[in-house]
Amino acid sequence: MREFTLRSFKAVGDGLNNDSEAFAKAFHALADGGVLHIEAGTYLTGPLHIRAKNLVVEMERGAVIQFIDDETLYRPVYSRWEGVNCYCMHPCLLIEQSDGLLIRGEGILDGNGRRWWEAANRKRNTQKGPVSPLEHELARLNPGYESQSGGGGGRQSQFLRPPLVQILHSNNVKLEGLTLQNSPFWTLHPLYSTNLVFMGLKVLNPKDAPNTDGIDVDSCRFVTIKDCLVDVGDDGIALKSGSGPDGVATNAPTTDILIEDCTVKSAHGGAVIGSETAAGIRDVRVRNCLFDGTDRGIRIKTRRGRGGVISNLHFDSVRMRNNLCPLTLNMYYRCGSLDREDFSLEKREITSTTPSIERIVIENCTSEDSTSSAAFIVGLPESPIRDLVIRNCSFTVAKTGLTPVDESEMYEGLSEPEGRGIRLRNVELSVENVQVKGVETALVVEDGVELKS
Repeated sequence: MREFTLRSFKAVGDGLNNDSEAFAKAFHALADGGVLHIEAGTYLTGPLHIRAKNLVVEMERGAVIQFIDDETLYRPVYSRWEGVNCYCMHPCLLIEQSDGLLIRGEGILDGNGRRWWEAANRKRNTQKGPVSPLEHELARLNPGYESQSGGGGGRQSQFLRPPLVQILHSNNVKLEGLTLQNSPFWTLHPLYSTNLVFMGLKVLNPKDAPNTDGIDVDSCRFVTIKDCLVDVGDDGIALKSGSGPDGVATNAPTTDILIEDCTVKSAHGGAVIGSETAAGIRDVRVRNCLFDGTDRGIRIKTRRGRGGVISNLHFDSVRMRNNLCPLTLNMYYRCGSLDREDFSLEKREITSTTPSIERIVIENCTSEDSTSSAAFIVGLPESPIRDLVIRNCSFTVAKTGLTPVDESEMYEGLSEPEGRGIRLRNVELSVENVQVKGVETALVVEDGVELKS
């Protein structure tokens, strides 16, 4: 097998010179297979593109790939951004149409995200449409974007920031041992790909960095996420399958996912389903994980207009502590909606974009010191949550440091609940050997609840 070092392609690795050309030459030379060794050093680069078969990239300890924070370098590519197929900025590292790719080692991929985050926060508060030349170009490429809903990342401005790593239309890809940090947007975004393994990764972004999800598995099949540490500024490990009519038409579900032995800190959610659920998410196993200091632990979020069937999910032996709310199934998720009717408490007609949640098992799970409530489980009146089983679990609300109950989830249209127990609305469920500690009322039962023994 052919082996090269990045420096053999004239990379400097001093953190000052632009090594983009060396990377491009290396990936071209090894497109049909081989080994690329990236030695210790800081390699400054623009966006990178790997299209290869049977390629191994070895990153030594001390090897840092740092991406230049100049938006003009990130030319439009056709991909998916917050659940909608569209043109968006080129990912920092795009792995496309690859098969048999392994990137491993103790190296770091650094998205150099500070300027991206500051711009996103500024634009969110002051900018109602495209301003920069690149934003105007994306707006021309994406006709009708004004009527597309998003997740809150900035679709209306067309400041469609790049993820740090995107794996697109690929098969048999493994990332092992790496640190992924300071992403401009979502950090690791596998999309329309199969047979993926992410093992021993560290995914690190500041808690206040906007929309910097850790791992977003999007319309993929057969994915294993194991022994990873995720500490980020939005959802930790999330599963998605497109949003609204576009996601329904694409019809690419996320299926056969294993999340095991992972730790998630600081994030908005630990193991998250949604909110982009249009093509469905099914056959998911989450086990032996710790969600420490995340806003929510096990989190399922969707709403009218998102669409999709969420089914056959199994959460086993998940430990949660210091959360706002450890368990949420929320079909009134507020972010990104352009229609107030999405949050009506009345039954609405079931359409192709009405979501459903069914066949969920949560067992042998524990939570400690939740500050808002024990759990939030709210379905739609026309599409109740069905066949939910919670057994052999313990939920404990903290005695001190309590936060408002309405911080349990990001919802719209619902009244404030009457207690900090498990909030239930429009749900059919079985509760077996479940303890709820630190509250006066264990189950806060509202409309449309069917409890099975």
